[in-house]
Amino acid sequence: MPAYLIAQVKITDDAWVPDYAALTHEIAAKHGGRYLSRSANIETLEGAAPDTTLIALIAFPSAEAARAFAHDPDYAPLAKARQAGSEGHFWVIDDTDAAGSIPYLPKG
Repeated sequence: MPAYLIAQVKITDDAWVPDYAALTHEIAAKHGGRYLSRSANIETLEGAAPDTTLIALIAFPSAEAARAFAHDPDYAPLAKARQAGSEGHFWVIDDTDAAGSIPYLPKG
């Protein structure tokens, strides 16, 4: 079942960004991941604007693949650098419909 990793990042020290931006997508790809977006163009349509610098959305073939990316030894030093120079959240969601009323999504 497809899964999506959503990363919300507020950069506090950008020293880590060049290496992270250059290398992370290859590690995600090794686990079947494909970036759908890694954008700083965040427009709030409803609610409070997030206190964030960028949001990334990566599609994976499964939640297990997303977790394998996040725990990949090659990713570990990049994650550590990101964590030291930013505040953020990573979430994994699947492609289900919690309400069960969208016909093209599995019921969640």
